Parts: sequence; C-alpha cells; structure tokens
Amino acid sequence: MDHALQYTNLSETRLVPVKLPLFTESCGLRVRTVWSAISRGTERLIYEGRVPESEYERMRAPFQTGDFPFPVVYGYANVGVVEEGPNEWLGRAVFSLFPHQTRFDVPVEMAVAVPEGLPPRRATLAANMETALNALWDSGAGPGDRVAVVGGGVLGGLVAGLCGRIPGCEVTLVDIDPARGALAGHMGVSFCAPEDAPEGCDVVFHTSASEAGLETALGAVGFEGTLVELSWYGDARPSMPLGGAFHSQRLRIISSQVGHVAAGRRARWSYHRRLSKALDLLRDERFEHLITREVGFSALPDEIGSILGAGSAGLATVVRYG
Repeated sequence: MDHALQYTNLSETRLVPVKLPLFTESCGLRVRTVWSAISRGTERLIYEGRVPESEYERMRAPFQTGDFPFPVVYGYANVGVVEEGPNEWLGRAVFSLFPHQTRFDVPVEMAVAVPEGLPPRRATLAANMETALNALWDSGAGPGDRVAVVGGGVLGGLVAGLCGRIPGCEVTLVDIDPARGALAGHMGVSFCAPEDAPEGCDVVFHTSASEAGLETALGAVGFEGTLVELSWYGDARPSMPLGGAFHSQRLRIISSQVGHVAAGRRARWSYHRRLSKALDLLRDERFEHLITREVGFSALPDEIGSILGAGSAGLATVVRYG
C-alpha cells in the first residue's frame, strides 16, 4: 500500500494510505517517488491553518487531495522514477508538482524530465527556481545593476545566485543571521546585516516574509527603483512604511509569484518550458548548498513540527523515500 502525508488539523500530520487504480495507458505515468522537498514558507502556513478563506481555491496545489483548511494532502516538489507508461519514459527521473506521496499517477504533460547532470535530490528545488526565475523577469534587473536580496532563505539564495551571474551586477544578500554569509559566499555575492543594507539599489527582492525585512527592503530601493515582493503572508497583515521618501523617490512595488508568469514572457513560456529551464539552471552546483537537511518519509509526522516551526534552523529540507 502506498502512502501520502496529510495535514490533518492544526499543527498535526499523519501518513494516510493511498490505493492506486489498475494502471492503464490513460493514467499517463506511474511514478515512484525518490525525493520530495518541503516548501517551508507555504507549508508552514497550511500546517498552522493560516490560509485565508478567500485564497482556498487559488492556493490549491495542482494535485492536492482534500479542501482547505483540513484535511489536505499538499505539496508541489516531487522527483520520482517512472515505473509504468510509454517506453520512452520508463526508468527516467521526472519532476512534477505532486505532494509528498510514495507512488502516484500523473499525466505525461505534467511531468518534466530531469536533465543529465542534475542529481534528483537537487531537482526537488525546481518549483522554487521557477519562482526565482519569474521574479527576475518581473524585476527587469540587468547588467551593471545594483541589486539587494533581503532574506537569505531558499528563495533568496536562488534569486541571489541568478542575479550574481548577470554581467557586472552588484548583488548583496541581506539577512539577520550572520551564518547566511556563507550562503552568500557560495552564490558569489556580498553579504551584510540589515543595518548595513545598501542604499540606492536599482532592484530589491524581498523574501523574508517579515515586517522588519520589508522595511529594510524598501529602504534599500533607489530613486524610481523597484521592490519585488516575493513573500506570501497568508492571513497576516504586515504594515509597510509608505510615508517618508516613498512618494518623493517614486518607488515601485510589484508582487511576483508563479500563479501568473511575468507579462513579458507569458505568451511564450509554457509550464513545461519554465520548469525545464528551472531544472537546467539547477545543474549549477552552487545550489547544492541550499539543501541542509534530509528526513525519511516514514519519519515525517514526527519531524514536521521541527521542520516548520518558527525559527527552525537550516534552509531546504528534502524527504528521502526508500
């Protein structure tokens, strides 16, 4: 019998049995999961029951089982091996937006092959990389720009890593944790504490999901510069200092998530093209440093509290199957 991780009620999870139908060609692909990743920011809000009712439908994962608030089987960072399906897919590692589940069926068009040279474990970061890529498109950042990334988590690290490869781009990762300086070093960018954040930036990305981080990010934006907000706050209502120099400096704030692709790319960048590029970008070995913890699937109900708890250490947590 196969199993899935289910968010059962406030701050509780369990493994629930899943009975798969007899496999037929109409099933597409039958996939055995080898790794999945926990999206700490989003899954923490679900774990704590903080998805606003107004967002119940928009927040549905593509293969979610159940309805918000509880119980739900949720997740969107799965890498597995195709066990049944068309011959050209058999034995291939694929990424899909499937929850934490041991085995499942997925349409062929919703699976993306993991490219040669990319370890399946690291491929679990593809959804995060797609978000980072879309943020870069939204920002308009280009060669020679001064860029700050406020928040040194997984998403901030990916954005910093991408920006750090733009020719001549001056990139600073800003975080309250001095240990994130090591991450900045791996990404080839500068690091500083919030009190030393750069000023006059062309583009600032905010990923910390905190009011303090948002204030730091806004203060780093230069005249007619852009603040790209990547944090999602659930049912929280963070305050934002829109007085002071906000209007006189003609600052611009835009939201960026992958619910909608940046307008300048939307007509050409399909779901498959975006995720294929995200996986290709993850072949860069720098991004291995974003994975700091592994946990076995059978241990998830006992470990999920420490993974999603406020102030939990580390960056990405991946789930190991088998």
